[in-house]
Parts: sequence; structure tokens; C-alpha cells
Amino acid sequence: MVFHVQHALSEQLEFKRKKTDTGIQFYYEWIDGAKQQHNLRFEIPFESIEDLPLRQTNYKPKIAQRHVTVALTKAAKAIDPKDAKVTIKPMREAINIKVSGTDEEKIEDVQAHLRDVQQNAYDSYLHEHYFTRFTTIFNQSAIKPDHLRYISESVKPLVSVSQAFYEKVASESDSRAYFSLILSWLQSIPYDTLEDRVVSNGSGYAPPISVLMQNLGDCDSKAVLASSMVRAFLPTTKMIVLYLPNHALLGIALTPMADDRTIEHDGDVYVLYDPTGPALIPFGQVSEDTARNIVTGRYQVEVVE
Repeated sequence: MVFHVQHALSEQLEFKRKKTDTGIQFYYEWIDGAKQQHNLRFEIPFESIEDLPLRQTNYKPKIAQRHVTVALTKAAKAIDPKDAKVTIKPMREAINIKVSGTDEEKIEDVQAHLRDVQQNAYDSYLHEHYFTRFTTIFNQSAIKPDHLRYISESVKPLVSVSQAFYEKVASESDSRAYFSLILSWLQSIPYDTLEDRVVSNGSGYAPPISVLMQNLGDCDSKAVLASSMVRAFLPTTKMIVLYLPNHALLGIALTPMADDRTIEHDGDVYVLYDPTGPALIPFGQVSEDTARNIVTGRYQVEVVE
């Protein structure tokens, strides 16, 4: 006999944001899985918001190629024509680099130099626009938003948000009370469906501050926001992001309870939690779809520093 667990759906009762003299103030009311009503107010200072990227640009191969072509053309012009003649020609899927000359050793040196320029220019483009290389579980090479970088850079600016939740939890409570509160809040933020992580080229992803400003986020966006806040609360505890084919959730190396869903990675056991919503899935639990993907190994892990 198979029992299907039905999770209650989250309900956000109110969302307000307003500018103050010192920052942007946010106010929320929501109902958790136990039908208990909560409210919370916090302010993010303007200087913190200024430190955060507000939006993720789409990854467009043609623009990336143009960036690399400009760098290669500049490097080619700096090469002494007595050493080698260089032609840079953008193609549909690649950049054709042709090096000719009479000295084979110099030709090889120029080719190696231009390969370095090409690689560095592409890496620079990815970094500037918050992208990173990614290999999917189907072994596809792809580009996605650099979630780990967003987490790292968002921890300090979001300390006031994390602190607001910490102060709402009774002082004698353990960290699970914090997770329960923060999860019910995140799950109540309206959900924006994740488009394919590869096909969408980052267009659906919203950085943490944007999730708050727009009051909307897909699973990747909410996972990054949650990780940034949890890292502020638990600065040294090991954390991971789990990527499923069309979903993302989180794991944290806390001592598991008997019925917690866990995963082992590099010798550490992580308790799983899913901030996505609208299902109010408790800390330590996952949906049936997520459980199936994990059992069949259809997931990838990134370690949060």
C-alpha cells in the first residue's frame, strides 16, 4: 500500500514594502503549516542593497562571442607582423583564429597566447555577468547563473533579514525553530515556475534582493535567498545546494532526527529542506518527486562555502 503525503499550501496574507530614510522596509503576514499566523518586519539599508546585483541578465552566446572577439582582435593587433600574421573571424558557433608565418615556434607561441586570451576573455565575461559553467546530469555543457557567488555576496547584506527571523524565535529554541519559521515564510512568497535551467539561460532566475523586492521567486531563486540567510545564521555549518532536473533544494549538516530526509555527500550527512513552496514542506522533508529523483541519483550537488 502506498501512502501519499499531502502538504498544506502556503498562504501569504500581506506583503508591503516602503522606502524609509535609511533603507527599504519589508512587511509580511503569512500562515504556516500549523495554521499559525505570523508577521515580520525588517529593513535592508540602502548601502546593503547597493552592494547586491538587482537582476540576472540572460546568457546570449552571440554577445559573449562578441566580447571574446574584441579581446582577440586587440591581442592580434599587438602581435608583431614579422612574427606572425593573425586573422580573427567569428563563425556561427565559434571563433576562427588563423595564424601564419615562417617561424613554426613563433606561430605556436602566438597560438598559445591567443588561446589564453580567448579563455580569459570568456571567463571575464561570465564573471562580469554572474554566470558559471555547469554540466547537467545528462552531461550537457551549459551556462547558468553563479548561485554560489550570489550566496556568498548576499550573506552580509542580508544579515538584518536573518536577524529579524532569529529574534522572532524563542531564545530557548534550537535551530530547527529558526528553519521552520524561515521555511514557512519563503514557501509563502509567490512561486515563479523554473524554466529549464539550461534553456532559459538564467532568464527566470532572480537574485536574492530581487526576490524580496518583487515578492516572487522560482526554486533556484528561493534556494539562493535561503542559503544567504542561513549562512548568516550559521556561518560555519556545512551547506549544499541540490539540483534536480527542474528543481533545487538545500541541505545542511545538522544532526538528523529519526524521520528526516538526508543525503550523504563527501562523508557528511545533510538534512534536506525545500524553501520553494507553495507546498508547506517541513524542515527535513521533501516532496515525493524530489525523493524519487534523489533515490535514482538524478541530482547534482554544489557545496556552499
